[in-house]
Amino acid sequence: MNDFSIWSLMVDVSIISGLLLLGTILRAKVKWIQSLFLPASMIAGFAGLGLGPSGVDILPFSDQLSSYPGLLIAVIFASIPIGAAKVNLKEIIHRVREMWSYSMLLTLLMWGGGAFFGLVVIKQLFTDLPSGFGVILGAGFLGGHGTAAAIGEGFSQYGWEEAMTLGMTSATVGILVAVLGGLFLVKKNTEKGHTQFISSFKDLPAELRSGLMNKDKRIAMGKETVSPSSIDPLVLHLSIISFVVGVSYWLTGALESILPGISVPLLSIAFVVALAFQFLVRTVKADDYIDQRVMERIGGSATDYLVAVGIASINITVVMDYAVPLILLFVFGSIWAYLIFRFIGPNIFKDFWFEKSLFGWGWSTGTVAMGLALLRIVDPELKSKTMDDYALAYIGMVPVEILIITFTPILFSTGLPWVMPIVLLIGGIVIIAAHKWLGLWGTNIKDTQYKRNIS
Repeated sequence: MNDFSIWSLMVDVSIISGLLLLGTILRAKVKWIQSLFLPASMIAGFAGLGLGPSGVDILPFSDQLSSYPGLLIAVIFASIPIGAAKVNLKEIIHRVREMWSYSMLLTLLMWGGGAFFGLVVIKQLFTDLPSGFGVILGAGFLGGHGTAAAIGEGFSQYGWEEAMTLGMTSATVGILVAVLGGLFLVKKNTEKGHTQFISSFKDLPAELRSGLMNKDKRIAMGKETVSPSSIDPLVLHLSIISFVVGVSYWLTGALESILPGISVPLLSIAFVVALAFQFLVRTVKADDYIDQRVMERIGGSATDYLVAVGIASINITVVMDYAVPLILLFVFGSIWAYLIFRFIGPNIFKDFWFEKSLFGWGWSTGTVAMGLALLRIVDPELKSKTMDDYALAYIGMVPVEILIITFTPILFSTGLPWVMPIVLLIGGIVIIAAHKWLGLWGTNIKDTQYKRNIS
């Protein structure tokens, strides 16, 4: 399809939706797929890749398929602050210091380490590569398909069109590394007695394998905050997101006209506009009519479509052109993530170090969703409070993440490639040094005996 129209959009959405349904069915029914714990969106993406333009080319996707991730990531970031509950910063800092430190180290070391390795090793071996090639590791492994889309969009504004495909490839490989490596770590550490909530890998609840929730474990997706006689509650929340993203798109265009040569990612503006919107509705005491669960579901829905579209739109030809340096980068990233899991997690966390570090492994290689999936294997009832702590710690992480995503393409594309990795790696060193100076480093090492019967 060369002429894009509203019907082209409908066909694309219809195909991806059908593939998501297929992925859900395969996850629920096929045993070997269940054993991989792959999300339905990823299965859908692989099906789209094989049947789409880069495969046998029997699915009638439009030529705009690869442009959807840039919009979907804006929806995801816009949904984060809207509807969020008020928090006590002092309480957050006191309670989640360990998780914040670990999250910061994961972010700084994965982004900084990948960029540094790209410049010091890969760029020296393949001199014709863009200087920002190493950034693909942090964008894909740690950030996932959403962040890969954002980074790809940023670099494409400066002429590196292949960055989007490489980022999506990195995110896809990262999920495979997260799953396969995570299952290996679970089995190995369960045998060693390092898990507190399960004694055998066979103790996994059925919903983790099939993806289907039993009736007694189902929870509500959200609450109706307005009367359907006025406006459907879901439409209200979709209207808010659509309005915020639309305003953000307009502001992005305005900024680019004011600052020629500087590309500001749409997702960054969307997050800022969403923060301003949340502040406004809270000021007029209308925030009680926005349900956080519904906003989370909208963001989650956008994520599923983004993963499926991102994988399906991968250009295999580009991947093959970059095959050798990509393999080197992914091997380094896997080893680097394991070293963080093995040596930083046990030294940061006083309690439940394996459960929390396993979540970190899944996050650092294949997104937060994969970290949660692995966590649910070793902590089915989430008694370690890992996700609660992460949710609070993430509030302090967002500004750092936004700054990295926003300025990394700018720095690498304007001849300042060393600034980003040096600043991030020094930041990681400072956090570790601070923990050692305060006597907070390694407090868990001597306490390796676990009590399995935790209420």
